[in-house]
Amino acid sequence: MPHSIEPQLFVNDGLLSPTSVGALQPSSPELPLAELRRRFNTNGYLFLKGLLPRADVLKAREKYFTFLSPSGVLQPGTSPVSGIFDAQKDISLFPGIGAGAAGANTDPEQKTTDFVQLALEAHGQDWYVEEFCKHQVLMDFMARFTEWGEKTLPFRRTLLRNNIPGAKAIGVHYDQIFLRHGDPTSVTVWVPMGDISLQGGGLIYLENGHDLGKELEDKFTSKAKASGLSDEEAKSAFNQNMLSTGLLADGPAEFGRAHNRRWLVSAYEAGDVVLHSPYTIHASTVNHDPNNVIRLATDLRFVDSSKQWDQRWANQYRIGDGV
Repeated sequence: MPHSIEPQLFVNDGLLSPTSVGALQPSSPELPLAELRRRFNTNGYLFLKGLLPRADVLKAREKYFTFLSPSGVLQPGTSPVSGIFDAQKDISLFPGIGAGAAGANTDPEQKTTDFVQLALEAHGQDWYVEEFCKHQVLMDFMARFTEWGEKTLPFRRTLLRNNIPGAKAIGVHYDQIFLRHGDPTSVTVWVPMGDISLQGGGLIYLENGHDLGKELEDKFTSKAKASGLSDEEAKSAFNQNMLSTGLLADGPAEFGRAHNRRWLVSAYEAGDVVLHSPYTIHASTVNHDPNNVIRLATDLRFVDSSKQWDQRWANQYRIGDGV
């Protein structure tokens, strides 16, 4: 067992056993584009080390937690860029947002706290929308990597999400579930906004999960047609074939065992990004960072603007937007 994956990793349904875990393969952005594309197509993901300038990522992290600090989420006397959770507080006061956090992307816990409101408003701040999401290094790389050139379009709807230590993790899913109103040609770029320790709640990827994701989506489509769902109903991430959250499963441990596949894991550093396909199955670990560091990351998605894409993603994220 590689030394890098020795710490115990927990998901929503308990401990991931050592035999159920493997290492995510890192890649250098300096490798030839042809090799990077080969890795992406083969594995369903591309873990790029240090693509973005570290200082720019940490600047955005600092602005985010400065913006959220009035909610009382940060430990007194610590710097915003550190993002240290005040462990004296009840974590239920700081619920997550986004699909999987609540049924049909509704208000988590049915209460919009100051924390949730600020987390939502952060999605519209210029330092995030204009400076970070449209970072020139990322835009240039995606245009070249995808070969879409000037047709490379970033979605306006992004998911800027924090994960408080001890809070519920992200369940098992693939992104096309929430993108069914468009062709399955998008590329997601998951961007850790700060260092994330191995136990810090980072994303985990099912080994060869993109093949399984495509197989499951084909089955969902056939089942939807057989059950008499309309095309519009079948496209919903929350239809009768799905969990109320749109997820495949709440628990990664059991899901991995059921499909006899390992979960690939890694620590992440500010500047790293992970690209994954619309069918790549992923989840996250529970944040058990030993220093109570809040995990912060964003999901950015890119499409070829000349292809049919899900127009619901043309607007800024909001609770209850149906996605």
